[in-house]
Amino acid sequence: MKETKLVITGMGACTPIGIGVPEYWKNLIGGVCGVGEITRFDASALPVRIAAEVKDFDPVMYMPKPLARTMDPFMQYAYVAADEALRMSGLSVEEEPDRVGIVMGTAMAGVSTVAGTQEKFGESGPRHVSPHFVPMIIGNVAAAQIAIAHGIHGPSFTVNTACSAGGDAAMTAAMLLRSGEAEAVLAVGGESILCPVVVSGLAQAKALSRRNEEPQNASRPFDNDRDGFVIGEGGGALLIETEEHALARGAEILAVLAGYANTGDGYHVTAPRPQGEGAAACMRRALKRAGFAPEEIGYINAHGTSTPLGDRAETLAIKNVFGGLESAPPVSSTKGATGHLMGAGGITEVIACIQAIREGILPPTLNLKTPDPQCDLNYIPNRAVRADIHAAMSNTLGFGGQNSSIIVEKYQK
Repeated sequence: MKETKLVITGMGACTPIGIGVPEYWKNLIGGVCGVGEITRFDASALPVRIAAEVKDFDPVMYMPKPLARTMDPFMQYAYVAADEALRMSGLSVEEEPDRVGIVMGTAMAGVSTVAGTQEKFGESGPRHVSPHFVPMIIGNVAAAQIAIAHGIHGPSFTVNTACSAGGDAAMTAAMLLRSGEAEAVLAVGGESILCPVVVSGLAQAKALSRRNEEPQNASRPFDNDRDGFVIGEGGGALLIETEEHALARGAEILAVLAGYANTGDGYHVTAPRPQGEGAAACMRRALKRAGFAPEEIGYINAHGTSTPLGDRAETLAIKNVFGGLESAPPVSSTKGATGHLMGAGGITEVIACIQAIREGILPPTLNLKTPDPQCDLNYIPNRAVRADIHAAMSNTLGFGGQNSSIIVEKYQK
């Protein structure tokens, strides 16, 4: 029996290089970097003082003020992205609220609110703890707030699979659609982990770049001089539905969700398998689901966080599946521009793949100036390139050995 074709009809993005898909994409292919000094709190005493913050973001421009006050930033970013995706899709939720679902992906949910509240509690005691504290920190409340705002009554799930959570949200949405539990599902990612305790913890683990004096050059995936990732924040959303449902309502179809997969390394809490076996297995499963041969993929948006171990392992995984420089497709990591958006990245990076297919432009890997001899693929260094491609793959890999691969392709009736 032929599987139901799944299509994407809406996209939303709230990122350090732009709010809204048009601004995000324009700056991504334009080589804009969103990394700078941390402004959210006083980071002067910390070993790492840089991050990719969402800039010029006033939540009351996008939602009622009372609502904004009761949501952690990760929820606000997810809310904004979901609203854009729904508007772009033209879906009328009120006509079939029970057949529309939502899947939220986040790595650390409301950790910044937890840290800030604990600090206030230590200074002033229990009277300064907000009555909204608990719903502000729970991961699933981001999905709940979106559902309340738009009248979504179908299935609602939240996945907490570290940095692969966004990709896993899209996969979970696909499974809901193919099981017949819904006709349309919002796959959403949101993240904002900027607080002193998280920055300090990741810095102590030697996971973060310490290029405090040159933030624009700090995130440098696949470069020989990389020294860790840069924390980013933001939100992303995709409206995914069955082709039959989209055509019946006359929707514009942006792309096909052709393949998806998830695997676990079963190896180490923070380090990937050195040869990238788990990531390679994940890519192969996604290709099998899509019914694609490796050579049909025209572009890979890599996880590529700018860590020494991670970038090399992912390079080996890609070579394992696609071959070496002569046979592998162009690869880039957009984290040179956005930093590491964690749960949101799995969605915003799929959006980059969709835009690459639609516009024939592949986004660059910023700050790739001295190639690592062990990272020897075409990483589209520093400048976007034109390429007519039919399909693209997005990889997201997380702590705990989480691997996610999503494949999108050009839509043809």
